[in-house]
Amino acid sequence: MITFSMVLIVFLIICALGVSFSRDLLISIAIYMAFSLIMSINWLILESPDLAITEAAVGAGVTSILFFITLKKIHSIRTTAEEEKKDE
Repeated sequence: MITFSMVLIVFLIICALGVSFSRDLLISIAIYMAFSLIMSINWLILESPDLAITEAAVGAGVTSILFFITLKKIHSIRTTAEEEKKDE
């Protein structure tokens, strides 16, 4: 179990660095979601299921949805119709 915890901690560090160095905002959000899910698994290993559920719901769920909505509002995410217009 200790080995599994150490592997998860390494993944957390990789996710933190990945978000920091990523230039694409969509990829950063996806990495942030992965970070939250890995952290919720860590909370389960530490026998704290209430924090695990909260981390998964708020960290990977609500916050990520708010980030996606924000990117859509600032026109950082383009639909396929918008991309086709831009290409013409």
